[in-house]
Amino acid sequence: MLVWILGIILFALGICISVALHEAGHMWAAKAFGMRVRRYFVGFGPTLWSFRRGETEYGLKGIPFGGFCDIAGMTAMDEVTPEEAPRAMWRFATWKRFVVMVSGSITHFIVGFVILYLMAVTMGLPNTEVNTVAEPPRVATVNDCVVDKGSSSADGCAAGAPAPAKDAGLRPGDLVVSVAGTPTPTWGDMVKKVEGLSGPTDFEVRRGDQTLNLTVDVAQVTAANGGKAGAIGVTVQLPPAMIAYSPLDGFGGAISYTGDMFVGVWNGLLAFPEKIPKVIEAIGGGERDPETPVSVVGASIIGGDAVERGIWELFLIVLATLNFFIGVFNLLPLLPLDGGHIAVLFYEKIRDWLRKLRGKPAGGPVDYNRLSAVTMVFVLIGGAVVVLTVTADIVNPIRLPQ
Repeated sequence: MLVWILGIILFALGICISVALHEAGHMWAAKAFGMRVRRYFVGFGPTLWSFRRGETEYGLKGIPFGGFCDIAGMTAMDEVTPEEAPRAMWRFATWKRFVVMVSGSITHFIVGFVILYLMAVTMGLPNTEVNTVAEPPRVATVNDCVVDKGSSSADGCAAGAPAPAKDAGLRPGDLVVSVAGTPTPTWGDMVKKVEGLSGPTDFEVRRGDQTLNLTVDVAQVTAANGGKAGAIGVTVQLPPAMIAYSPLDGFGGAISYTGDMFVGVWNGLLAFPEKIPKVIEAIGGGERDPETPVSVVGASIIGGDAVERGIWELFLIVLATLNFFIGVFNLLPLLPLDGGHIAVLFYEKIRDWLRKLRGKPAGGPVDYNRLSAVTMVFVLIGGAVVVLTVTADIVNPIRLPQ
């Protein structure tokens, strides 16, 4: 239990650091362009400690979740002092404001990439190209018997249970070339062929430099659909689940895996709305679908489970995934997200370009007050989703199998 709690704390701390770095990304970019940064704080609530360096106050708040960066004049609606006015953010070039806005998400992407790179050169990255069906039909283990679908020979074999592969002399490392005269280039081809057979069958097997012809008495077991299917009692030899890289190759491996994660995160965002009903069902006591969205609470619980079981690879993968998710989500063109502010920047730029083509002067800054209703709708929807996911993660969390 103590290890599990420690895992939750470590994961929550990792998230807090990531969010604090997000705000630091905004601050570093703003300072680089000469904008006035008033405050940078980690956490929310009452101030525990702070100091001032130059024109910026840095500090720590009482609730150590997230943080904020206060840049003077982020919009033309914000109040600024006469001293701050010349360096108000909204007065700067569009591309500079864009860089400041996008820097938070870029920081998340950098954090996620660094996690993956460190994994690549230490414990390795998950092998995403493992496809059991497409693997060569090379035997990994020869079971003591065959069992019905959904059971395992590791649970024990009944007296007299058939052991076709073992009795025929198949060994780990053997490559099944053909079954009953039909070539079997993949494990899926072999399984498909065997499932339709029964009784003594010719197997052509390559063992090292030798080619052997074995007779396997294919047994019949209960299949997943309740019918009967042939089985011989072997498992496929798979490539390693994790791939380790050298410090130089690790960059390529991390870049490739980062691309895979971005695809997964984007697909998850697209499927997000349709999974909300399943979250509601889980709150009501239904079985929690492991594919449903999780909150920071749920992700921390998964992190705790991973640490308790010693699966640090999963802990780090979930942390990297969450960084990529937050980075992508924050770029959605919806206020008050950074992506919403970026969308306003592009709108102003395109609008002024069109006005210039028509011989008109540039328009003024967008009045954010007119967007307040849309912003409030999104805040309410987002808040409702947060409440639902947090509730589900408390009453019916996703847990790793024992």
